[in-house]
Amino acid sequence: MTSTVSTARGPVARQELGTVLPHEHLFINLMRERRADGLIADETTVTEELNVFTALGGGTVVDLTTAELTPGASPDAGASPPPPPGASRDPANVLAVRRVAEATGLHVVLGTGHYRDPFLDRDWFDRHGVDAIAEEIVRDLTEGFPGTGGVRAGVIGEVGCDKWYISAAEERSMRAAARAQRVSGAAIHTHAARWPVGLAQLDLLTSEGGDPTRVAIGHCDTVTAPGYAERIARRGAYVGIDTINTDHPGEVRRRVGMVLDLVRAGHIDNILLSHDVCLVSQLRAHGGGGYGFVHTGFRERLLAAGLDAGEFEHITRANPARLLCS
Repeated sequence: MTSTVSTARGPVARQELGTVLPHEHLFINLMRERRADGLIADETTVTEELNVFTALGGGTVVDLTTAELTPGASPDAGASPPPPPGASRDPANVLAVRRVAEATGLHVVLGTGHYRDPFLDRDWFDRHGVDAIAEEIVRDLTEGFPGTGGVRAGVIGEVGCDKWYISAAEERSMRAAARAQRVSGAAIHTHAARWPVGLAQLDLLTSEGGDPTRVAIGHCDTVTAPGYAERIARRGAYVGIDTINTDHPGEVRRRVGMVLDLVRAGHIDNILLSHDVCLVSQLRAHGGGGYGFVHTGFRERLLAAGLDAGEFEHITRANPARLLCS
């Protein structure tokens, strides 16, 4: 059992994590898919946005911005050459996250690994086997991201799938994540949006010796397949209800229902709540809910629907701490 987790400012004990947002992004470049809305790179804005969470009593943010999403995603992008394609996070991105962590007082856990098609560098993946990819993930977790002076990753992710199946490159990425988990003991957080591909991800990860109780399947709230979230929970994995980035009544009502259904089915220990802020339009400065909606409007709706305050605190403090440090 690990009692600490690596953060941008150094190791932090499990009991010091406080309230956690387990699936977010600080600086991110999604412009391959989102030309007008997919680049968050302003340090002042990100600091101000995160201060909202700090003011709500927030303690920790898990930044799941993997290698392919980091070049160009920092306020000083272009000041130095980007890292080789595929290898790791851009050091400028990592150092910008550390500065924001220092400015806000938050603990920021950094993710490592590789994202999903079409962001993956296929040539790089074709030239690297699973063990080689796993070794680089382990290096980020144990030695630190190259070019950052030893800033270490604390979680593997988000790694995942673009569609309803696992592509060949995604398979190598996920096998590498599982092998890196076996060596490092780090948690894995996946991307599994819209389709119930999280079940196949669990099959693949466990076939490589991955521990399902240290795996969070992301974006379960975007999947409408009946019973999907409960099937994930029954296998011991965490259910990411982690795209809570809209206050649209229908979307909020559906996610509130998911939380309550899981709690009533005995799976309160398997729920994770987060926003997945990754677009400019999701920031408060641009009309979105930012990093505070889960602990304001969404919390209010959960309590009004029958969840009690202690249960909400258990979900937002105990569950992510157990994932990161157990």
